[in-house]
Amino acid sequence: MDKKRVSANTHMKVIPIRLDASFFFERAVQSLDRYHYDKALKYFRRAIEFEKDNPMNYCNLAGVLSEMGQFEESNQVLQEVIDTIDPSMIECHYYMANNYANMERFELAEEALGYYLENDPKGSFLEESDELMDYLSYELQRPTRIKQIKAREGLFEHDGARGLLEEGRFTEATRMLEAIVEKQPDFMAARNNLALAYYYTGLFDKSVATIKEVLELEPGNLHALCNLAIFYQHLGLEAEVQELIRTLRKTYPMQLDHMFKMATTMGILGEHDGAYQLFKRLLKLGEGESDPSLFHYTAVAACSIGRYEEARRMWKQVQKLDPGSEVAAYYLRYLDTKDESQEAIKLHYHYHLPFEEQFRALTKSEHGIPEGLKEDPLVRSSFFWALRHGDYATKLQVIQAFGLIGDNEVREALTDFIADANEDDYLKRAAIFVLRDMGIKEPLMAHLGGESRMVKDAAFGLNLPTWEAKWQAVIELAHRNMHGRYDLIEQHDLETMWIEFLTRVYPNVPRITKVEGWAAALEYLTAKMYHRAISYHEVAARYQASVSTIRKNVKLIDEVCGLKDKMDAILSQLLKIKQ
Repeated sequence: MDKKRVSANTHMKVIPIRLDASFFFERAVQSLDRYHYDKALKYFRRAIEFEKDNPMNYCNLAGVLSEMGQFEESNQVLQEVIDTIDPSMIECHYYMANNYANMERFELAEEALGYYLENDPKGSFLEESDELMDYLSYELQRPTRIKQIKAREGLFEHDGARGLLEEGRFTEATRMLEAIVEKQPDFMAARNNLALAYYYTGLFDKSVATIKEVLELEPGNLHALCNLAIFYQHLGLEAEVQELIRTLRKTYPMQLDHMFKMATTMGILGEHDGAYQLFKRLLKLGEGESDPSLFHYTAVAACSIGRYEEARRMWKQVQKLDPGSEVAAYYLRYLDTKDESQEAIKLHYHYHLPFEEQFRALTKSEHGIPEGLKEDPLVRSSFFWALRHGDYATKLQVIQAFGLIGDNEVREALTDFIADANEDDYLKRAAIFVLRDMGIKEPLMAHLGGESRMVKDAAFGLNLPTWEAKWQAVIELAHRNMHGRYDLIEQHDLETMWIEFLTRVYPNVPRITKVEGWAAALEYLTAKMYHRAISYHEVAARYQASVSTIRKNVKLIDEVCGLKDKMDAILSQLLKIKQ
């Protein structure tokens, strides 16, 4: 009886086996756990027989083939998924990239990885892709040609825009950042950098508005609070600055980038003791062991609170780390000659000579602007700022300096400047001259004489109904002879003088048989206007014209244009610039 009962019970507990895709999937997984790849391969193939439209079965099969070193066959399976089963399985391209890398077909691996990164919005394999990119870059002996990562949309572009800001290419950076913010309104870093780009180019209203947008979306954003405080300081909004300083004093940054941002901000705002403490913390954390700029910032803060010997030690460390820099030497000279009772010089939390020192050196240089300074973002931002907000004499200097830089950023800045109804007409004419000297031939839109007009030729803004070839030849000959000996503003004034003379005597313009005598007369008068030493015999030899002809032309131009008053005005202008 007992045996029968047992037998009956045993029969009752038999469970029928369902041979379906799930069964073979489970068997495959168990085989993989035991590293029995051949069995796993067999079971995954059986799973596909039951579910031919399930892309995961194919991906699992491809994975086993890859583990077994059958990379070519693995890719054939993955390609079948992409082509016929489920084209939305973007991750298949990542798997294929790994297979190609294992086959040492690195170009194909790069292509497959690029397709995956450019089309996968989730970024399921971002970290692994970074490692694979590094490996491919090493094997290809060049950076990978992957320019966009969809899951990090905007980050590549943002890094590019930050690079442009660091290079001083502010207009290009502004356009890129505006596009990023339009696509991704919640990208706070891009908004902060867009505000900086506006600020560097002197667009203060836009910079403040952009920062306020950041703080509306993220009220505690430290970078935005710091930037807004600096913007307010430049706008002279003292009450708003103090309110932000009170907020910042209560903030204790823990991240290194936040600590550095707050330290430099507090220093710029005149909170030197707070800046000093933060910079010292950064040095203790080992951040500045090989960074001369951090020692410079700490020295500036120390000097600002009367710790002169510590500042001296810091600047000497700067000299050790960066022997070619003039920055430490400049401030050490100040410490060596400083009278304790004397008010301290204006110190700058930038690892550069003070802008005033750089500008003074540039205007005295006979060799133009050194290449390094042309690309220096601080110098460039100072130029852009001065063109918008400087006084008359400073703007004139900047226009001339822009002629020596002569890149696309300069072109855009000067093009905007000549279209501004609020700027002085003489300055705009000087800017047009610089643009022409840069090789820009097309018509320019300028606001001159109270109206906007297209400027097409040398007779810009004046009412000459025609422009004769011989009149142009006089200017061109004078410019050829003056090149390298006169600056751009002086050459511009020569051109202006000639156009003014022709306009005043028109239509009774003297007959011009030899351009040499007129060009020599214009150079002579320009030299006199700028109190340069010159003689009739000197220009006669240079232009191969007779002294009597030059003297006669000088007298006529002087009488028509009233140059004595102009000379007095230019002398006054030069005195302003030298102050």
